[in-house]
Amino acid sequence: MSENLLQNINNPTDLRKLSPEQLPVVAKELREFIIDIVSRKEGHLGASLGVIELTIALHYVFNTPEDLLVWDVGHQAYGHKILTERKDVFHTNRQLQGISGFPKRDESKYDTFGVGHSSTSISAALGMALASNLKGETEKQHIAVIGDASIASGMAFEGLNHAGVTDANLLVILNDNAIGIDPSVGALKDYLTSVKEGKNPKDNNMIKSLNFDYSGPIDGHDFEALLKELNRLKHKKGPKFLHIITTKGKGMQLAEEDQVKYHAPGKFDKETGEILPKSEENLPPKFQDVFGHTLVELAQQNEKIIGITPAMPTGSSMKFMMEAFPQRAIDVGIAEQHAVTLAAGMATQGMVVFCNIYSTFMQRAYDQLIHDVALQNLPVIFCLDRAGLVGEDGATHHGAYDLAYLNCIPNMTLCAPKDESELRNIMYTAQLGLEHPIAIRYPRGRGILLDWQQPFEKIAIGKAKLLRKGSKTAVLSTGFIGNNAAAALNEIENPELFSHYHFPFVKPLDTDTLKTICENHEHIVTVEEGTVIGGFGSLVSNFCTENNHTVSVKIIGIPDVFIEQGTVSEQQQICGIDVNSLKTIFSSR
Repeated sequence: MSENLLQNINNPTDLRKLSPEQLPVVAKELREFIIDIVSRKEGHLGASLGVIELTIALHYVFNTPEDLLVWDVGHQAYGHKILTERKDVFHTNRQLQGISGFPKRDESKYDTFGVGHSSTSISAALGMALASNLKGETEKQHIAVIGDASIASGMAFEGLNHAGVTDANLLVILNDNAIGIDPSVGALKDYLTSVKEGKNPKDNNMIKSLNFDYSGPIDGHDFEALLKELNRLKHKKGPKFLHIITTKGKGMQLAEEDQVKYHAPGKFDKETGEILPKSEENLPPKFQDVFGHTLVELAQQNEKIIGITPAMPTGSSMKFMMEAFPQRAIDVGIAEQHAVTLAAGMATQGMVVFCNIYSTFMQRAYDQLIHDVALQNLPVIFCLDRAGLVGEDGATHHGAYDLAYLNCIPNMTLCAPKDESELRNIMYTAQLGLEHPIAIRYPRGRGILLDWQQPFEKIAIGKAKLLRKGSKTAVLSTGFIGNNAAAALNEIENPELFSHYHFPFVKPLDTDTLKTICENHEHIVTVEEGTVIGGFGSLVSNFCTENNHTVSVKIIGIPDVFIEQGTVSEQQQICGIDVNSLKTIFSSR
């Protein structure tokens, strides 16, 4: 019979009333609580299961929220949320108007820093620690929990480099489980492995050489070891580094055995761990798989093709290329800046480089995109997965800004296919040889075509397509959201009044077609799954203004606010780009 301690724990103060001997019971109950909710509601699983003991120990030893705890990325913070006054609402995790799947400052005083992208924790916690010093709060603790995949990123090293020459009261905890979403890669992983296996000489410690008080590695599932070391470090001043070894998915056999699949497994049987099958018969493919399989097809024909991804081989489906051509597909780890400049370097030597990065992560390499690729006019092919609204991951992960931040860069070609065939054909066209870099954006999730694997066709760069001819209002869409516009127009009254043009290319913009549209219509409505500020609609509006066209322009897209977590369908409704909303908007023209 379980002691059921968790039901009486609402915050860390309650936790600290327990004896150390009771903490393993809390760990067991906390794992069961997370498994129960995630099995039914979905979410990230393995990361949180791996840090249950660490989470409990941190809140037990340190005086949170006065002591400041920063989680890197935040996939692993479910236990933290449950222990910090959100147990009763945890079932709303990642849902519309529920709690966020990541730590978020305006959600709880225990969430000291908003996260979602990797490698920010050390810099943030160091900033807090230096501020505490300036305020005379020299006893306050500042803890950053970072994984072995995240610490390999450049920003983490920048933070470590700075922290090592300060007297900041900073504790960096390396949660070393040898995996991020996919297995960790690189020389740093090899170094950490040698440390864990006792093969690294004690005097060859790179963390010590950065002026940190290094301790470990210790078993991150051993409460006795954790409590002893955290209590010791609590009383030491200056930058400290604790190396702990954990198992992602700990406490659930299948999650330990298949850590990639159980990172975010969908719904599963909480007793057995078996993932509940979703019927995928007669469903269109995921865009990421269209990319992955198409890249392999093209690579078979073109030996100059190289694939690069920053730590997302499974999420981007670059794994197919890695399996087929392991020498020509590279996972660089969580290093978007490096990925882009690496691609640029390879392009200077005549390689045809497909650099696959989620739209939201491309933001992390913006300078490299401009300085290393576009300025030198190197024909790198960027494939931006998860463009547009992404659903339950919410505001940190939407690909809402790429149309705006890319169209202002000289030399860039910017393409947004509306279906799987167009994605295949622009990939085919790009690898034939382009004079400029190109970014191809496509959404998370499934397309619309069952019979998508057709022979390749070359696409004319910069040309729009007339999908429907009408007399009064022209609907101009770009990308996959154009299918919503088409569906809305199919249901509208007076369909003869509406034209529909698909603009696969936002840059170069088809100004000849745009001129014809302006001369033959009274109204234009633009539809895009990107921010309305500076995106496709803005370009159309600017063209009309600069050329003195009297046609009215209404811009529909993601409004100038951060869209929170929910389903993609719910988020489209919030933005007014779902079929019913578009039907209402079109009818009012």
